[in-house]
Amino acid sequence: MKLYNVKLLTITCEILAQKNIIDILNKHEITGYTTYEVDGNGARGIRGQGFKNEKNVKVEVIMREEKLQDVVEEISRTLFADFAIVIYVSEVGVLRSEKF
Repeated sequence: MKLYNVKLLTITCEILAQKNIIDILNKHEITGYTTYEVDGNGARGIRGQGFKNEKNVKVEVIMREEKLQDVVEEISRTLFADFAIVIYVSEVGVLRSEKF
């Protein structure tokens, strides 16, 4: 079994930023991602316990490193000032590299 190294981009943000994040991914021709609602506590207090627009969402994207820098740069440049967003990147191994 051969594993191919790719990046896992994880973005946790206010649900109100989700459409903006997806738009940026689409702009960079990234069409595969997974989203789900999450709860938690952080600098802005407990999130996800109240109204729908107060929830957080996590977006996970497995991608090649070539597109990673541009995507992260655009998200930080255009969205950090207006939304609570945490971004981190992990190394992951995949079996079917052609999917990414």
